[in-house]
Amino acid sequence: MHKGLKIPNNEECNTCALTFAYNEIKLLYDIALMLSNTSDVLESIEQAMRLLKRNSYLERCTLFTLTEDMNSVEIYASIDLNAHQKKVAKYKFGEGATGLAAQSGEPVVIENVHNNLNYLNKLGNITTNSVSYIAVPIIQDEAIFGVISANINKNSLLSFDDIVRMLTIVGSLFGGTLATQRKFANEKENLTQLKTYYKEEVLSEYKFENIIGRSTKMQQIFSILETVSPSKATILVRGETGTGKELIATAVHNLSNRQNAPYIKLNCAAISETLLESELFGHEKGAFTDAKEMRKGRFELADGGTLFLDEIGDISSSLQVKLLRILQEQEFERVGGTKTIKTDVRLVAATNRNLEEMVAKGEFREDLFYRLNVIPINLPPLRERYEDVKLLIEHYLKKFMKEHRKEMSFSKEAIEILLDYPWPGNIRELQNTMERIVLICPNGVIIPEMLNHVLPFNYQKIYMSYENTPKETKNIPQNTPLTPYIKEETQQNEVKSMLTKMSLQEMEKESIIKSLIKHRGIQTKAATELGMTARQIGYKIKKYEIDL
Repeated sequence: MHKGLKIPNNEECNTCALTFAYNEIKLLYDIALMLSNTSDVLESIEQAMRLLKRNSYLERCTLFTLTEDMNSVEIYASIDLNAHQKKVAKYKFGEGATGLAAQSGEPVVIENVHNNLNYLNKLGNITTNSVSYIAVPIIQDEAIFGVISANINKNSLLSFDDIVRMLTIVGSLFGGTLATQRKFANEKENLTQLKTYYKEEVLSEYKFENIIGRSTKMQQIFSILETVSPSKATILVRGETGTGKELIATAVHNLSNRQNAPYIKLNCAAISETLLESELFGHEKGAFTDAKEMRKGRFELADGGTLFLDEIGDISSSLQVKLLRILQEQEFERVGGTKTIKTDVRLVAATNRNLEEMVAKGEFREDLFYRLNVIPINLPPLRERYEDVKLLIEHYLKKFMKEHRKEMSFSKEAIEILLDYPWPGNIRELQNTMERIVLICPNGVIIPEMLNHVLPFNYQKIYMSYENTPKETKNIPQNTPLTPYIKEETQQNEVKSMLTKMSLQEMEKESIIKSLIKHRGIQTKAATELGMTARQIGYKIKKYEIDL
């Protein structure tokens, strides 16, 4: 025994152990306090690493987190590393000591980094002072969240067990803080994106009792929807353009159990095929030329709520396959991504196309059609809801009078003209026409002559010319199935109806041509003047073979 060397007794050993335990607990307390008292998680983690270094637990410390592809780890926080070193320090599962710790979920200890092949030295700065390396996995919710590692120099006074224990506890604190911060960031991002979406979409509080429709057909539809709205069943709303399919979808959402969750809408025909996939499923940063950052799609934004896809019959075959998958599996991947995302979305789709005919022609997948057609709702056109037309006229007249501060009413003759009109554009056309009437006509009683410049396709001129023609000289089309025994009033109504049907298309074509000439071929301006959408006028141009 060396002279002067003091052998500690049991009491002194116990005192040393208690002192060490106290210092360790105090160090952990200081780190926990540091993490909880700042909003900058990265800075607080690196401060905690420096505190560990000052207490001789490590020479260099690095926190790795799991990448999005879930098969490698990359640096999140570190001390004593430059920018280049941080960039190259990425390990696949099983690669080196760090990758082994991530793959196995167990600590990896390398006693001598100079003669162990598992120490890859990607950073290229190993020194003679660095002797050992320790990598400890971080577990969150029974899954690998990342790895915390440390280099140990030859002067360290602590054992491997002490360092592994400390890194395990500290790594858990780092991981928990970072996971909470990411959760809050994701929730904030979701709220921001939803706020941006709702700025672009005006969400009206429609409910069945607020949708104007006293006709028998509409009452039957309301009865069905009151029954199916609380369920999760997919609903397919079918009907001509302008019949109010979006109002039905909104009402379904408001009467469902998801009424407080997001309600997201998308018109599939209004977006090009290349962009539609990104709109539906989102995209990763760099997925295509203009993808400068990650963006969530409508399915992800609508998670927990309702997604309304209008013009579903216009989507391409490739997107039909992906849509079928998400309806069946409730999962998808963003464009350019590999991570599978789960979603819980109630889908309401709408179309004005004949899907059965498209299925027969091979233009629409049969399996997708049956998956969408769980609850079919067929909205009748306005010409089949005669008893609702007057209610709608009164509703929109009041709305636009209030909006434009006018006082107006219809004469009996004027209201009869509007009731007789077939409204090929349905409710949307009626709404636009009523706004034109309120804007153009003066206050007071609206008489038939005032409708001359507001009723679409010059229908009023034809109607008035017929009404003013003497009975004996009226131009009744040949082969008209009339008999001299039919009452005169009935005969007149039939003639007016036939005249309307025969002349309407010619008048419509002529009006479109005149408007296109007036606006130098600009379809959007012509559509606005005629009370149509850009899509409608494009369809009419093709239908009537108008040469632009």
